[in-house]
Amino acid sequence: MTYDFDLFVIGAGSGGVRAARFAAGYGARVAVAESRYLGGTCVNVGCVPKKLLVYGAHFADDFEQAQGFGWSVGEAKFDWPTLITNKNREIERLNGIYRNLLVNSGVTLLEGHARIVDDHSVELDGKRYSAKHILIATGGWPHIPEVPGHEHAIGSNEVFFLQQLPKRVLVIGGGYIAVEFASIFNGLGSHTSLLYRGDLFLRGFDNAVRNHLQEELTKHGVDLQFNSDIARIDKQADGSLLATLKDGRKLEADCIFYATGRRPMLDNLGLENTHVELDERGYIKVDAKYQSSTPSILAIGDVIGRVQLTPVALAEGMAVARRLFKPEEYRTVDYQTIPTAVFSLPNIGTVGLSEEQAREEGYRVQVFESRFRPMKLTLTESQERTLMKLVVDADTDRVLGCHMVGPEAGEIVQGLAIALKAGATKQIFDETIGVHPTAAEEFVTMRTPVSS
Repeated sequence: MTYDFDLFVIGAGSGGVRAARFAAGYGARVAVAESRYLGGTCVNVGCVPKKLLVYGAHFADDFEQAQGFGWSVGEAKFDWPTLITNKNREIERLNGIYRNLLVNSGVTLLEGHARIVDDHSVELDGKRYSAKHILIATGGWPHIPEVPGHEHAIGSNEVFFLQQLPKRVLVIGGGYIAVEFASIFNGLGSHTSLLYRGDLFLRGFDNAVRNHLQEELTKHGVDLQFNSDIARIDKQADGSLLATLKDGRKLEADCIFYATGRRPMLDNLGLENTHVELDERGYIKVDAKYQSSTPSILAIGDVIGRVQLTPVALAEGMAVARRLFKPEEYRTVDYQTIPTAVFSLPNIGTVGLSEEQAREEGYRVQVFESRFRPMKLTLTESQERTLMKLVVDADTDRVLGCHMVGPEAGEIVQGLAIALKAGATKQIFDETIGVHPTAAEEFVTMRTPVSS
C-alpha cells in the first residue's frame, strides 16, 4: 500500500521534532502536526523560560554579594513585565528556529489538531492523511487537584505569563518545578511559601541533597511547610486568595501556584479508534522499540511516562528515526546514569545512584562527602554552603553516584556524567588533577569516606 507519509508525527516538541528531522534526513517522507506551539513544553512553558527566570532571580544575590568586592550598586529595582517581555521575545525567536529546522529538513509542517482515525490514518482540519507509521509525541499537561476553588489557582502553563509579580505566593508541590519556582519567586522579592504534603521534597533524590537544599532554602527566606496540603481556596473581596489547609490553618496569598505533577496529553487524540493500550497510570504502553500495542503507532517522551526529561525525549526520537529508516545506525536508549539538574537557588546536579538506592540494590557502599562555603562568598555576608557527595561501590571502587548542591551544579555534573558513563572508579577520581581554585576540584580531592 502507498501512504502519503512514511512517518506522521503528532507533536512538535523536543522528541517529535528530533524524530521528524532525523527521519527526513534519512530520506523518509515526514509530516509533523502541532496544535499549540513549536518546541513543546520545554521551549515554551518549561525548561527554557524557567531557566531565564532563574537567572533573573539570582541577581538579587549578585547585587548583595557585590558589596563585599567593593561595588556600590545603589538601590536595585526589579520590573517583572520587563523580564516577561524579554522572555517572550526569546521564546518567539526559538519558535522560529524550530520552524526553520523542520522546514529546512524537508518535513511537512501542519499546524492544527491531529486526531488518529485508524492504525494508519490521521485527520487534521477536515483532511485525512495516511502514514505507514504514526508517532505520538504530544507531551504532558499540568495537573491541578480539583479541590474546591481550584479554578482560582494557576499551573505551570500560566505562571510564565503573569502580568505582575505577586507579593505573596503559595507554591504547592515537592518536585522539580515546585522548588525551582519557590526559588524564583523568593529571589524576585515575593513572600514565598512552599507547601508539600510529604515529609520532605524531591522524593527519589539523595537524602543528603534533600536535607541540604531544605537548609539553604530556609536560609534564603523561603517558608517551607511540609506535611501540608490545601483543602479549599476562596477568593476574597479584595481579590486575594484564602487557602484553607487540611489541618484547619488559613493562609492568604495573591497567587496560588500548583506544581503537583503532569499527566500525558492524550485529549481528543482518537486513541479509541485504535487498539493502543494505556498503563495503570494513563501513559501509553510501549515496548523497547517504542511501539504501542498497535505496531504502526509509536510513542515517545512524556506520554510514555519513563524518564520525563527533554534530553531523554530527544534520544528516544533519534532512536525511533534510526530504527525505522537507518537501522544500521540504530542503538537503544540507555536509561541508566542519566544526569539531571534542578535549577533551584542553589542548584542541584546529580547523576547515578543515590546512597539510598545503592544500598537498596545491595551494594556495599562508601560515601564521600564535603560541605563548604564557596570561595566567592568568603568576602560576603552570605552563609550559603555547597554540598558535594560521591557514592562508591566498596567492592569494585566504581563511582555509582555524584551529587551536588551549589552554584553551577548542573554544569559541573554534566562533565562527571561522562566519567560515570565510562565506569570511572574512585581511584581515577583521586588520580585526576583538579582545577584550582574551583569548587569542582572538590570532587577529585575527597579522600576519606564519611560512612561505609
